Amino acid sequence: MRERDLVGRAGRFIVEGDVTLRVMVSQKARFSLESILLSPERVDGLADILPDAVPVYVAAKAVMSAITGFPIHRGVLAVGLRGLEGALAVPPAPAPALVVGLVGLTNHDNVGGLFRNAAAFGADAVLLDADTCDPLYRKAIRVSAGAALTVPFGRLPDGAACLAFAHHHGLIPLALSPAGGETLSDLTPPPRALLLLGTEGPGLPEALMARARTIRIAMAPGFDSLNVATAGALALHHLAAHRLG
Repeated sequence: MRERDLVGRAGRFIVEGDVTLRVMVSQKARFSLESILLSPERVDGLADILPDAVPVYVAAKAVMSAITGFPIHRGVLAVGLRGLEGALAVPPAPAPALVVGLVGLTNHDNVGGLFRNAAAFGADAVLLDADTCDPLYRKAIRVSAGAALTVPFGRLPDGAACLAFAHHHGLIPLALSPAGGETLSDLTPPPRALLLLGTEGPGLPEALMARARTIRIAMAPGFDSLNVATAGALALHHLAAHRLG
């Protein structure tokens, strides 16, 4: 079964690897486990975290490869359940709040990296437009170091809906772009902000940036862009500096 074929199957998704499984069974995880598949040599090392109420299956890699025709995992695999998704909660004003908005990001590495950044710098939530890829895709979860399993996220139709969300929750929309009108290092972080990030290349739509404060990261002459996950990390660190210990 291909991972994309899990769509519509009662909200299942795949968790792969020791790190992400440990996050998945922790109290921080927002989702539940349906089952776990381990290779024999991984059982002892994970025995202390395996939940009693979740079925654990053990099969040698050679057996699984013989069934599928190719290596399907590295010894640790699990099926997660999305469950019911409620409205995305943001700390009410006037409390500080920091939300990340992803618009048109179709690269799972970047989405996973940005969830990891969001967790590292204490963002309250992540908004995804309809074109942004699923943060619960196996690779995105792995790249996020499990943060996609812990950071609250919600899906909205488009960038305009993200701006409406910002207005409703009293968040200042900040659009990160090489063409930004303000330099990040000179920006006084607003107490309540929505950081908008666009896909590499096209970036954020002009119509969206026209309705937000635009910011840029100062760089050496002759170079004007960073990987979006790297740029997001720099912006989140600046915006959250007053919240970090």
